[in-house]
Amino acid sequence: MTKAVSKTRWLNRSQPPHRSRSRHQSIAAKAVQPSLVTENIWFHLGMMVLLTGQIVSRLVRGRCDRRNMIEHLACAGPDAMMPVVLTNFFAGMIFATQSAREMIRYGLIGQVGGAFAIGYIGELAPILTAAVFACQVGSAFAAEIASMKLTEQIDALKLLRTDPIDYLVMPRVLACALMLPFLTIIGLFVGILGGLLITGVLYNVTTLTFLDGVRSSLAITDVLSVLGKASLFGGAMAITSCSRGLTASCHGKGVGRSVTSAVVISWIVLFIIDFLVTVTLIVLSN
Repeated sequence: MTKAVSKTRWLNRSQPPHRSRSRHQSIAAKAVQPSLVTENIWFHLGMMVLLTGQIVSRLVRGRCDRRNMIEHLACAGPDAMMPVVLTNFFAGMIFATQSAREMIRYGLIGQVGGAFAIGYIGELAPILTAAVFACQVGSAFAAEIASMKLTEQIDALKLLRTDPIDYLVMPRVLACALMLPFLTIIGLFVGILGGLLITGVLYNVTTLTFLDGVRSSLAITDVLSVLGKASLFGGAMAITSCSRGLTASCHGKGVGRSVTSAVVISWIVLFIIDFLVTVTLIVLSN
């Protein structure tokens, strides 16, 4: 009898109470849910600003893993080439069609190329190429870094005394800042080709008339400003994607949310930078 009672007491001690199990389950559920801090856009903007400051300080000191940068250059360019070419080709045809219709209505067929150069080459092509680049490359960067954080690879880098920003962020930022201007140049040529073809087929605009209008309205300073904006777009997109990957929640949903928000925030940042640069150039030119 005594042995049975003691055995019953031992079983009761070994089994946790229902209240304790429910408490542990609630803690686990809260751990799976995305925290309010990591889903706050102001938190992410602050992290982006801090990350930008660290990148600038490392650029001044010349700290960069050149081997990783070359690897990301080789991956980022070919992966985004075909989407950039297709998007700019059809966007150039659409923009040229609308511009030519309005110019011909007012008898300004000779200004079709000029209107195309001012609108498409100056503004639409760089922001469109950067947006495609953010969807193709930025989302991949955010997913890679968020997955590394989920699998504790970033913690392993810290244990090996390797700075994650030097090893993961800096090569990606420099690769995007260098690669996006080249993709923008390709997008410009493809967009001009698309506009030239569609205006010749639909409105009988000759090649010489179209290209003369582009050349007369486009100066070398305009091309340099487009390339400068493209470099800023590439760096900002990479910083946004890497920052969102580093601040991702450590669960499966956190990786997916980081990829989605990286693309959305990159688009917002691209348009803000484009607006600020355009206004600054207009003020300086005046």
